[in-house]
Amino acid sequence: MSDHLYKKSAAELSNLLDKGEVSSLEITQSVIDRTHEVDDRVNAFLQTNEEEALESAKAADDRRAKKGRLSPIDGIPVSLKDIIAVEGSSLTCGSKMLEHFISPYDATCTKSLKEAGAVLWGRLNMDEFAMGSSTENSAFKTTSNPWNLDHVPGGSSGGSAACVAAGETILSLGSDTGGSVRQPASFCGVVGINPTYGSISRYGLVAFASSLDQIGPMGKTVEDVAHLLQCLVKHDPLDSTSVKTEPQDFVNSLKADDKKWKIGLPKEYFGEGLSEEVKTSAEKAVKFYESKGCEIIDVSLPHTEYAVPAYYIIATAEASSNLSRYDGIRYTHRSPNAKNAVDIYFKSRGEGFGDEVKRRILLGSYVLSSGYYDAYYLKAQKIRSLIRQDFTNALEKVDAVITPTSPTPAFKKGEKSKDLMSMYLSDIYTISLNLTGLPGISVPSGHTNNNLPLGIQLIGKPYQEGELLQIANLFDKEHLYGKLIPEIK
Repeated sequence: MSDHLYKKSAAELSNLLDKGEVSSLEITQSVIDRTHEVDDRVNAFLQTNEEEALESAKAADDRRAKKGRLSPIDGIPVSLKDIIAVEGSSLTCGSKMLEHFISPYDATCTKSLKEAGAVLWGRLNMDEFAMGSSTENSAFKTTSNPWNLDHVPGGSSGGSAACVAAGETILSLGSDTGGSVRQPASFCGVVGINPTYGSISRYGLVAFASSLDQIGPMGKTVEDVAHLLQCLVKHDPLDSTSVKTEPQDFVNSLKADDKKWKIGLPKEYFGEGLSEEVKTSAEKAVKFYESKGCEIIDVSLPHTEYAVPAYYIIATAEASSNLSRYDGIRYTHRSPNAKNAVDIYFKSRGEGFGDEVKRRILLGSYVLSSGYYDAYYLKAQKIRSLIRQDFTNALEKVDAVITPTSPTPAFKKGEKSKDLMSMYLSDIYTISLNLTGLPGISVPSGHTNNNLPLGIQLIGKPYQEGELLQIANLFDKEHLYGKLIPEIK
C-alpha cells in the first residue's frame, strides 16, 4: 500500500494517519520514491532534503503516538516554491543572482507549517523571481507538465503544480502575483487558491510586486487546500499588510456546501482568444451548478480589457524597486570580472538576472521615471480602482463569479517564448484578482481531447474564503479530476 500513498489526497492520508493505518514515514517515503522515479523528466524540484524529510516524518509519528496530532496536516509532506524562506535551505528564486544564497530565517508560513507538524519536502522550480507564465524562465531547468512532457506546467509556480500533479508531494505552496498559483494549477490539473490579499503573511516571501504578491496553497482537492489554508491564515505583526480577520473553520465549512448559490457569469471572459475546449469545459461547469439549483446571473466587468496593461505597468514598477537590492555588494552574485565599485553593480546585475527579469526592470524603471510617472503608473493605478469597482458591483449581486482559469490549455515548450504578448495574455483571466486583492480558486474541470487538464476559476468576496471553498467543493467533490495521476513516460 505504501508504494501508492502518493496517489492519495491529503485529507485521505490524514484520515489514515488518525486511524493508525499508515505512518508519516511511509507517506514521506512514498513521495520520495515517486520523486526518484519521475523527477528526472518532470524537473519540479531544485533541491530535495531526503534525510531531513524522513527525520521530520519519524518525529511526527513519535509525537502522534505520545500526544496525538497537531493538525490535519501533521505528518503530511508539503513542498515549497523556492521563493519562500526556509531557514538553512536554499532560496534561489530560480535566479543565478541568488544561486548560492541560504536563508537565515523561516518565512511566517514556513513557521506555521512546522508548528502544524507538516513534513517539509524540497524546494520547487519557478520562473526567475516569479516573472513568467511557463517556468521556462528559471535559470536552472525547465519544468515539464506531467500530463505531457512536451508542454509547460504554467508559471511562475510551475514546480509547485507539477509536483502535486505527478505525485511527488502531497501538498505545495506557490506564490501568486498575476495568476502564478491558479494558472499552473489549471494547466496541471490540480487545485490552487489565491486567498484575499493580506490573509496569509508575506513575511519571508521574496518580493516581486508587493501590492500584488500572495502565497497560495495547492493540492489534489478543494478539501486539501482547505486543510493547508487553515494553518496559514492568521494575522502576522511582521507583515504590515497582514489583516486581522475573524477566524474561519475552512475544513468544517465544506460540509455546508448545499446552499443555492448565486453565481455570476461575466461576458468579458468568454470572448475572443478563448479556446473552444476551454469554453466548453467552463460551460459544462456552469450547467453543473445550475443542475444543483444555483442561480446563474449575467454580470459585467467592463474594464477587463485594461487589466493586462495596468498589471504590467504596476507589477514592473514595483519589481524595478524591489529588485534594486540585488546589487552584487552583499549576499547576491558578484561578477568575477568587476574591477571597481561601478563594475560590481552593473556586471553583477547583468550576469545575475535573466532576460525576462531585465525586461521587466527596464519597463518598470521607465514608467516610474520623471515625465512618465503620471502618464503610465498613475493612470494604471486609476484603472486598478475601476477594475476593483467592477468586481464590487458584481459581487453585490452574486456570491461568486465563475470564469475559465486560462484562455487555453497548457501550451508547448518554446511556443510562446518569442511571442511575449501571447505569453502575457495567458494570464488575462487571473491578473484582475491580484489588482483587486480578491480571493480566487482554480478547480480542475476536465481534460482536452489530447488529455491536457482544464480548469475553472471561482472568484469570491474579500475574506470569505470559507464560502468560496464551499462553492468550489460543490463542483470538485463530484468530479475529483485533481486525484487523477498522469502516466509519465
